[in-house]
Amino acid sequence: MSDTMESLRRKISSAGDLRSVVRTMKALAASNIQQYEKSVLALADYYRSVELGLGACFRAYEPVATMVRRKASTHAVTVRAIVFGSDQGLVGQFNDVVADYAIKTLAALPGKCHVWAVGERVHARLADAGVPPVGLFTVPNSVQAITPLVGQIQIEVEAHWDKGENAPLWVFHNQPLAGALYEPVSQRLLPLDAQWQQGLAKIHWPTANLPEVMGRGIVTMRALIREYLFISLFRACAESLASENASRLAAMQRADKNINDLLEQLNGTFHQLRQSGIDEELFDVVSGFEALSSGVR
Repeated sequence: MSDTMESLRRKISSAGDLRSVVRTMKALAASNIQQYEKSVLALADYYRSVELGLGACFRAYEPVATMVRRKASTHAVTVRAIVFGSDQGLVGQFNDVVADYAIKTLAALPGKCHVWAVGERVHARLADAGVPPVGLFTVPNSVQAITPLVGQIQIEVEAHWDKGENAPLWVFHNQPLAGALYEPVSQRLLPLDAQWQQGLAKIHWPTANLPEVMGRGIVTMRALIREYLFISLFRACAESLASENASRLAAMQRADKNINDLLEQLNGTFHQLRQSGIDEELFDVVSGFEALSSGVR
């Protein structure tokens, strides 16, 4: 059944409204990307301060990796992992990409795994793949909500940690790339890498006065390690959110292009139908004039 001019007007109006919504979502996604990327850049100075503090501790005390190995139990360790995903849709393969990457990486590690999912969609993806998470966190909807989430993650993970256990802690998330793209990445946060510790111990102190660890040095070192974990989790969450919005932006750009193509097609059909109607009316007028002229003669 062919479209009428009235039905085409309704379709054009609906497509125009939908295009307005898509363009609003595009602007919102672009704005969100900027705020999350700025939050990562804002961590640089604080992370530098934590690095300097850890470097001073590593120069004064035995490397943490050595101390932990002395306390490690003989039974197989449990790998802890945190996977950042999304709670909302319109993100394409965002959750599938990070979930598949995490599943493949964890499958190559020895021992059993305890996984925490950030986001209902990645939680469902992991569960369907046979890696049911032991915990679920809600994805933050702003930069201000990242800090409380990271605090919850640290408390939850520490509650499942056996005292003295040398268990690995991994984090998986999508990292933004140029051009509204992203890639899955991972980082082993614990145990602390020995080479990384040695590198921090060699960091040049910015002043002529050499640092001194006050009070109980081990307590200070553990506090700085907690701050290092906080920064690492905060960065992972912010980069994941930036990637999520980049994926949503790409989806909205595709939707905007499809809507523009649809509007062009609908407008072309509408103008063609309108022109046909005008031609028919003109033909009726000419036919009527010729009939009247014939009757007068």
